[in-house]
Amino acid sequence: MRIISGQYKSRKIVAPKNLPVRPTTDMAKESLFNILNNNYYFDDISVLDLFAGTGNISYEFASRGTEQITCVDQHFACIRFINQTAEHFEMPIDTVKGDVFKFLEQTNAKFDIIFADPPYDFSQEQFERIPELVFKKELLNDSGTLIVEHSKHTNLASTANFDVSKSYGGNAFSFFKKQ
Repeated sequence: MRIISGQYKSRKIVAPKNLPVRPTTDMAKESLFNILNNNYYFDDISVLDLFAGTGNISYEFASRGTEQITCVDQHFACIRFINQTAEHFEMPIDTVKGDVFKFLEQTNAKFDIIFADPPYDFSQEQFERIPELVFKKELLNDSGTLIVEHSKHTNLASTANFDVSKSYGGNAFSFFKKQ
């Protein structure tokens, strides 16, 4: 994987082979950040990266100047890799090792962007639980956005607070906003 833009543009990050992850493709990531770039000043926002995996999305935010980034993943090896990479590049990334759903139920922090990249084999109910918890707990700032990455075969359009979905190859991003 590589960082597309910002301070660390074109830097390659090689994750260990044994991580249980499916990193967002460069094409999908570039498209996502083109959308976000039109709506946010990256150095002014706070980001929560759920199911963070390799930290791919968080590194992109950090490279673009975001100073408040929190990654949550349940796998120790993923958290260790994110911590090592963030330290190597001196990126302002905090990590939490734990279950994403428990984290969402327990946190009171608010974010401008919440990005969730759960396993594509999640059930419809598991996918829908993410926006349900985010909006029930009011975890987004007023102009905040929840983005859920999923297979193009998953449809979240009938989920509360759904705004729009964008597809790139086999990936899709569903955007949710306060109504």
